[in-house]
Amino acid sequence: MAATAERPPKKGPLDGITVLDFSRVLAGPYCTMVLADMGARVIKVERFGTGDDTRAFGPFVEDESAYFMCFNRGKESITLDVKSPRDRDLLERLLDEATCWWKISAPA
Repeated sequence: MAATAERPPKKGPLDGITVLDFSRVLAGPYCTMVLADMGARVIKVERFGTGDDTRAFGPFVEDESAYFMCFNRGKESITLDVKSPRDRDLLERLLDEATCWWKISAPA
């Protein structure tokens, strides 16, 4: 496969906004995908060891989940082990620098 040239960052009305995305599956990833489409820098924070659940959802294209790639396009991604002091410090720095964060939880 040929290497592709890196694309310049997208400009849009949310240029300069940084969003940490802790969401999973559909609603949250869709909403943060739209924010990325509008120019926000979106950093998807995934679970250490397993990553996002949807990485295992089919169909697969070249061993990548088409579902995951669709709803997480335009995002950066990081996997953190919040039990690790080093990763916890990194998470705190990311939270300090972020404009906002996004998380959707199941109803209690």
